[in-house]
Amino acid sequence: MISGMIMDEKIIEFNNVTFMYDAEDEETGVVSAPAVKGITLAINRGEFMAVLGRNGSGKSTLAKLCNAIYEPYEGDVIVEGMNTREEENGDKIRRKVGMVFQNPDNQIVATIVEDDVAFGPENLGIEPKEIRRRVDEALKSVNMYEHRLRQPHNLSGGQKQRVAIAGVLAMQTDCIVLDEPTAMLDPVGRAEVLQTVKRLNKELGITVIMVTHFMDEAVEADRVVVMSSGEVVMDGTPQQVFSDIEKVRAYGLDVPQSTALCAALSIKENVLNAQQCVDVIDRICGGVK
Repeated sequence: MISGMIMDEKIIEFNNVTFMYDAEDEETGVVSAPAVKGITLAINRGEFMAVLGRNGSGKSTLAKLCNAIYEPYEGDVIVEGMNTREEENGDKIRRKVGMVFQNPDNQIVATIVEDDVAFGPENLGIEPKEIRRRVDEALKSVNMYEHRLRQPHNLSGGQKQRVAIAGVLAMQTDCIVLDEPTAMLDPVGRAEVLQTVKRLNKELGITVIMVTHFMDEAVEADRVVVMSSGEVVMDGTPQQVFSDIEKVRAYGLDVPQSTALCAALSIKENVLNAQQCVDVIDRICGGVK
C-alpha cells in the first residue's frame, strides 16, 4: 500500500485498446461491434478517476481491462510496467489492482467478516501473523473493525460493500477499481461507501477508478472520463466536464442538480454541489435573509 500521492506517475496505461466479447459469430460470420475501441488513456498514481457513460458505453469493460479480467483484442494495457496480455502477469496484476463489483454479496465468501477479509491473503500464502495484521488494518481503514466478528448477511448493503473494499485492501493493492459499487445501495449506504473511497484515496494515496452513474459521486473525483459507444469522448476535471452541459447531455447523461439549477437561473459560475449552489445564490442575492 502506498502512502502519499504521486500524481505524475502512470499506474495504468491503455495504448490503442480495442476489446470485443465475440469477435465473429461462427454461424453468420458477422463481426460484433467492439465494447471498447481504440482507447488510449493513462491513469496516474494517487488519482481518483470517475468513469461515466450510458449502459453499453463500455465503462464496465474498461474497468475489467484494468486488472486483467479481460485481455485486449488489440492494443495493450500496461499495469505498473506489466502487460496484461502476458499470462504470467495475471496474478501479479490482480495483486496490484483490486476489483470491487456492484453486488457485494457476490464477493463475500465467508460466514464471518474477518474471515472474508482474510480470504485473499490466505490464498496468496501469506503467513498467519501478517494476515492478522492486514485484516485488522483493512477493517479499521473502512471503519468496520468493530464488526469483524459479525456475520456478513446481517450487515447493511453499505457495510457489506465496505467489507468487500477491506478484502481488496488486505491484498495490499495500489489501485482499487469499483464497478458501480453504490448502484444497489440506499442513500445512506452510498454515502458510507463514497466517504470510505475518498478517505482511502486522499489519506492513503490509493488510486481509485470508480464506474458510476451518479453525478454527485463523479463530482468528488479528481478526474471524470465519459464514455460513449466504446470510446472516451470527454476527459477532464469535474469542473471542465460538467461545465459543458449540452455536450454531457448529448451523450445521454445528466449533470449534477446544482449545476443544472444554476444554468437554469443563468448563473455562469461553475457549480458542482449543493453547498456551492447555496453560496453562489446567497452572494448574488446579497446575503438577504
